[in-house]
Amino acid sequence: MRIQDWFLTEEERDNRATELDAWSSGNDVRPLVHGSTYFAELSTRLEALREDDLLLFADWRGDPDERLTDDGPTVGAALGAAAKRGVVVRGLIWRSHLDRLRFSSAENRHLGEEIEDAHGQAMLDTRTKPGGSHHQKFVIIRHDRDPSADVAFVGGIDLCHSRRDDARHLGDPQPCPMPGVYGPRPPWHDLQLAIRGPAVAEVEKTFCERWEDPAPETRDPLRRLRDHVSKLDDAPPLPEPGPPPPRAGTHHVQILRTYPARHSAYPFAPDGERSIAHAYHKVLGRARSLVYLEDQYLWSTDVIEPFARALEREPELRMIIVVPRHPDQDGWLAGPASLIGRVEALNRLTRAGGDRVAVYDLENHQGTPVYVHAKVCVVDDLWASVGSDNVNLRSWTYDSELSCAVLDEREDPRPPYGALKFARDLRLTLMSEHLDEESQAGLDELCDPVAAFDAFAESADRLEAWHSAGRRGPRPPGRLRPHPAPGLSWVRRAMAMPLYRFAVDPDGRPPRLRRSRRF
Repeated sequence: MRIQDWFLTEEERDNRATELDAWSSGNDVRPLVHGSTYFAELSTRLEALREDDLLLFADWRGDPDERLTDDGPTVGAALGAAAKRGVVVRGLIWRSHLDRLRFSSAENRHLGEEIEDAHGQAMLDTRTKPGGSHHQKFVIIRHDRDPSADVAFVGGIDLCHSRRDDARHLGDPQPCPMPGVYGPRPPWHDLQLAIRGPAVAEVEKTFCERWEDPAPETRDPLRRLRDHVSKLDDAPPLPEPGPPPPRAGTHHVQILRTYPARHSAYPFAPDGERSIAHAYHKVLGRARSLVYLEDQYLWSTDVIEPFARALEREPELRMIIVVPRHPDQDGWLAGPASLIGRVEALNRLTRAGGDRVAVYDLENHQGTPVYVHAKVCVVDDLWASVGSDNVNLRSWTYDSELSCAVLDEREDPRPPYGALKFARDLRLTLMSEHLDEESQAGLDELCDPVAAFDAFAESADRLEAWHSAGRRGPRPPGRLRPHPAPGLSWVRRAMAMPLYRFAVDPDGRPPRLRRSRRF
């Protein structure tokens, strides 16, 4: 297998202004499934930092009082303690929309202020398109004395409330407000990657490009004054980047991103960057057997089109999709606006693939729906991607996003032969939890894409039948439910459509690409 058959070349990235390499080799990548797993490792890593080490992070939402472990430090305390020990701490925190719109403006500011009080630096960054956000979620740790210990954490998990859940999916003791159907402690399914090796330096380049953007963090004069007083507009020069960390494993890693075509252009992406979209188009053009996707939204016919074309091209291709059962907004207009794009996307996929497309949601063993926040895709057990990006126009064109695609040098020894170890192991890890499958023999059977597709269908059907029969008798194993087709009246659909098009899932492509429906 040639790397360039699955990864984007520099030309295919279509952004000559960035300093990113096309990809890096010799990395070790570990999936950290669940926020509790990620937060526990992050806490340990932060405690080990010493004077002159470097800590960089970017976050969409940050709650300074979120605990990293049951009895451990809060996010704010852990970052602040590192800064007080002489660690160079720099943070890029999105300047969120207003709290009354169910965003996190106050929380993000408070996290920045805690870091500033401890002599670190954190910027509240609103250098986006109007209504856009910085949705990237990553942490970089560089050790002054031991580069082999350097690590980057990249994925979909914010440093905030509701994320510290585990495999039981009983929810984070510190929850975010969610629709009542998710209960007082919403169960949360999510994923982050821990990366060691040369790719750490590539993630660092993404942070440096954003930090050194000369555009003002905000054009609002009152906000600029407030930031100046609280020092949240400080952007002191970063330390000179050290050499890439040494090789650590067998994984090739490609950094994929989204930046919009902004009026005041990003110097590192003057026409924007849509390498996430380009990567999906390239990889799906090679898909043959199974696309496994977990996604928070699944919106937009333009974005879903490469998936649909792959299903039409390959009569044996199957697609498994895991999404939340209910939106994270439940207002009279906000709820339908969150469902319009999914209705369109699922209709297109069903026309293309028929019964080769299966869509599920999750519940815990108590019957509470699990909110799927993961953003992961595995294609043919070869290529895997984990990041902050959802399958929608906002993530592919409008917000800043960061994702990592992984190819492994090692083949998995189990049949069907030819699969790569990282991608297959990631898929089996996720599927085994959803199926409550713990036996090695059961996992080995799931290597076959047809058997895996059928196992999901059978497990979901058994659980659905148990619910339909009034939950009599022992609950069947598994957490999968068939995802019902969203129902929208034409009145609510018509009223919510403008909100969906212009606010919920806006299009950040330049006009020429928008007209051609290309990326």
